[in-house]
Amino acid sequence: MQKNSGLKRIILATGYSIQGLKSAFKYEAAFRQELLLAAILIPLACYLDVSQVERILLIAPVILVIIIEIINSAIEAVVDRIGSEKHELSGRAKDQGSAAVLIALLLTAYIWIEILFLA
Repeated sequence: MQKNSGLKRIILATGYSIQGLKSAFKYEAAFRQELLLAAILIPLACYLDVSQVERILLIAPVILVIIIEIINSAIEAVVDRIGSEKHELSGRAKDQGSAAVLIALLLTAYIWIEILFLA
């Protein structure tokens, strides 16, 4: 089997990424909720009277939440694909993915509070 390279590989990879985004939007309620949060917070960050660095610091963790949610959803899909029976390692993988999302959300909240209210 010949591997794709160059521009063709980039085009195919972009298509797979778009499929992944569509899949996350269709099947993951948390992803849709976090997109809604991003749709509110990112324009708000652009509107606020803050420095450019502060604006970047407000927007970056919001995007990070979305990235981590996609990774968490991928972990859950793989675990669910393996089997539906309860297994300690499967539960641990899902719980740790969920914990990563929670930590990203807490980081986002901390940064927004620090910049808007405590600085």
